[in-house]
Amino acid sequence: MIRKAPVSMIMTTPVITLQKDDNLETAEQLFKQHRIRHIPVVEGNVVIGMLSYTDLLRLSFGDITGSDFDDASEVMVYNMFTIGQVMNRNIVSVSLSDSIKDVAEILASKEFHALPVVNNNTLVGIVTTTDLIKYLLKQF
Repeated sequence: MIRKAPVSMIMTTPVITLQKDDNLETAEQLFKQHRIRHIPVVEGNVVIGMLSYTDLLRLSFGDITGSDFDDASEVMVYNMFTIGQVMNRNIVSVSLSDSIKDVAEILASKEFHALPVVNNNTLVGIVTTTDLIKYLLKQF
């Protein structure tokens, strides 16, 4: 294992992003299409929030109750909220030079599963618990 290996070695790029004015239906399509669980919400290239797939599931009656609602019901629920209302604003980000160990400590001590990677306040990548696990598995 490389001591002080930078997070840039394991981060995912390019990053799928959303704008706070995008609708939740678009967010759901991105989650499913790219098979991801976290999407940074940006203004320009600056991270202002994070939307997780779990955030969307909390809004979906079908997923909560196990019932089969039609797509129209889900769209109606999604139209009641904006990404700006649903996203997590409590963002912790890391820089390109932060070590993988530093990132692991943040992910282990907080309730985050993804962290935006920034350079001069500009989004350049995202690192997830999956990225970290894949890196650790390569070490064995």
